[in-house]
Amino acid sequence: MLHKPPLKRPQAHTFAVRVSPTDRLKALVRIGPMTLQAALGRGGVTAFKREGDGGTPRAAMAVLAGFRRGGMLTPDHAGLKLRRVGRRDGWCDAPDHAAYNRHVRLPFAASHETLVRDDILYDFGFVLDWNIRSRRRGAGSAIFLHVAKPGFPPTQGCIALKRRDMLRLMPLLRRGTMIRVE
Repeated sequence: MLHKPPLKRPQAHTFAVRVSPTDRLKALVRIGPMTLQAALGRGGVTAFKREGDGGTPRAAMAVLAGFRRGGMLTPDHAGLKLRRVGRRDGWCDAPDHAAYNRHVRLPFAASHETLVRDDILYDFGFVLDWNIRSRRRGAGSAIFLHVAKPGFPPTQGCIALKRRDMLRLMPLLRRGTMIRVE
């Protein structure tokens, strides 16, 4: 009987996100030899993230899951299975609700974000572990890595890349990939 070597798990990468030296609402994202431009939150990078402040947390955040708009024909080739979201998918951003910073089904009475939008932002998105595994009320919710609007206007606290760059990086994204905002 031949001995087979154990299967090698793909390595989880670390993305370094650094504030652009010319604009505090933009970032340079490095993974290996690649450097890409990204949008940050309207509140810049903050070490004291609060719900609604528009800040991008200064933290090392693991990728927990991914999603994509249902019905799109674009192959994603992501390193993890992406959940297809539809009109009934949302994310609770109401600090006093039991589902705070969690996926919810719409209609939903408390404050929430809709995951299917009329723009391209959530064509592809990755849930980052900000205030999820160790959840604190009011410490911020719905911090995603997602597609940027043209021209990189600020986000509500997320990190956003050009759609083309997101598609290039998606094969490297897997559960546990670290996004380190410095």
